[in-house]
Order: sequence, then structure tokens, then C-alpha cells
Amino acid sequence: MIYQGSCHCGNIGFEVEGEFSEALDCNCSLCRRRGGLLAFVPREKLVLKTPDENISTYTFNRHVIRHHFCAKCGIAPFGEAVGPNGAAMASINLRCIPAIDLGALKVTAYDGAAH
Repeated sequence: MIYQGSCHCGNIGFEVEGEFSEALDCNCSLCRRRGGLLAFVPREKLVLKTPDENISTYTFNRHVIRHHFCAKCGIAPFGEAVGPNGAAMASINLRCIPAIDLGALKVTAYDGAAH
């Protein structure tokens, strides 16, 4: 299924293809502060619907994950990195997709603080 998502103000819009019934709730120093629920897809399943220059990026720790956010409203709709198998991946903040019923998700705690 293809979903439409965005930051709060709409400055960053995207569509993503996937079946989202599960999410990760990461407790790393960034995720625990912003409260995202994450799902992962191959990068080619994420299509940006707004210009690249609308995206601000933050990296920390080992600087391998590009955490993207909107400089206008501060919302972080997705990130990009390379998965353990070497393939380009996107982490989608499912809270940024209005059509997803967050209450129906199976949410798994992930200990990102240990990494």
C-alpha cells in the first residue's frame, strides 16, 4: 500500500510503500526526546514529494544515520542509512502518516541507548 506523509506544516511531504503493522519505539538519546514510532523500508520505497532543500539533516554518535527534519516546524518524518545488508534504507516516523492507526500497531521497544 502507498501512504502519504508529511511534517506538521507540510514543508516536507513524502509517499512510502509498505505494510505497516509494527513499529519500533527506540530509546536512543534522540528518539526518546522526539517520540517517533519507526518502521523501515528499502530507500527506493520512499518518494520525496517536496524539494530536497526543504529538508534539514542531523547526525550524531557515529554519524551513519541521517535524521531528516523540517526547519520550519521541527518534525522529523524520516531518516536514511545503510542497513546491515548494505542496502539503502529509510526509517519512517509512522506518526507522520495520518492514515495509519497508531493504536493498531504492535510496538516493540528497541534499546538504541545500548548502541
